[in-house]
Amino acid sequence: MRQNELMVWQDPTSLTGTHSRAWAVLTGRRSQDIARTLGIGDPQASSECIACHGDPAQGRGPRFLQSDGVGCEACHGGSGGGSVNWLASHAAVGASHADNVARGLWPINEPGVRASVCLDCHYGSAKPGQFVTHRIMAAGHPRIAFELDLFTSLQSHHDEDSDYAARKGIQPGIKIWAVGQAMAVSRALKLYPPRAAGNFPEFYFFDCRSCHRTFSDDLTVGVAGRTNPARPIPPGNVVWNDESLIMLAAAAKVAAPALAGELDARTRSFHTALGGDRAGALKAASALAATADKLAASFEAARFDERQTFAMLDAVLQGDAARLTDYQGGAQAVMAADTLIASLVKDRRITPAQAAAMRPALDRAYAAARDANAYEPAALRSALAGVAGQVRALQ
Repeated sequence: MRQNELMVWQDPTSLTGTHSRAWAVLTGRRSQDIARTLGIGDPQASSECIACHGDPAQGRGPRFLQSDGVGCEACHGGSGGGSVNWLASHAAVGASHADNVARGLWPINEPGVRASVCLDCHYGSAKPGQFVTHRIMAAGHPRIAFELDLFTSLQSHHDEDSDYAARKGIQPGIKIWAVGQAMAVSRALKLYPPRAAGNFPEFYFFDCRSCHRTFSDDLTVGVAGRTNPARPIPPGNVVWNDESLIMLAAAAKVAAPALAGELDARTRSFHTALGGDRAGALKAASALAATADKLAASFEAARFDERQTFAMLDAVLQGDAARLTDYQGGAQAVMAADTLIASLVKDRRITPAQAAAMRPALDRAYAAARDANAYEPAALRSALAGVAGQVRALQ
């Protein structure tokens, strides 16, 4: 270990320091306004906030401070002693990664483990205080989005050098991205049943703008609803937020074609079932979650080659572009394009200069997905097509 990880984690000027600032965010005006609206008092004392803005780890070490925010143990597991005591050993001369895992360190070098840990706060979990309900969002909490490989890059606290590779191996970005998308789908579908009680479902799972759109009785104003080729649902249905499902479909077609048809069929069945009765919707959710789990396992075991990376990037940019009818899916596609291009650079399949040449086109795609209230699917598709043209020229 270089033992500069703490300084990187605390960097006040960089995105790599975001986790260390998560606790301080709760003292800001927005957090205070949200807490006041919810009637929960001090957000730094509320169980609805501290499990994600603080450190939820069990078996914490003796030097734990909640004011540190999302610290080492939040992502790497508790280190409080007994059989869980990796903190001292992980930097010791001669210690191995296997030794540290045996002492309780979470092996987040494995994409599936990393996705599970990150999803707890960056999407939600069944653990107390780790779910941003529609009620909390209505009070002003930002919309939750998840993209494992991009978030990993932004929060990297160490160098993946030759020593790191020898100890743990380096997973390609495309694998981290694909596993993350599959597990995000699975997590949402598994959290949905216990939250789908009452007169209304938990709207957190649904596309915000399928309800939050302007409307008018003026017959000259066009209908706001959009037709999506993968959603066989009638007008008026609340739409499931399928941003990760769209990305998962693109990944499956390239890396797990034997499961791609099953995913498509079960996705359509799930969308249809949401317009029916509760029992049917929950049954369809369970079936789709099982397919997502199979895809996550398949991706984790896969060896992604250059052809697959280019093909997956093309599938995101063009293959499923017709499904990018809503803001969440468009934003997810832009993040996917960025992370897959970075993966090609990291794996030395394209040069940094070639990636830099694509930056203006990618920036146009980001601009098209910057403002959710001004999102135009055609503009986003046009921008992604420009990126796709440059990518194809490199093959």
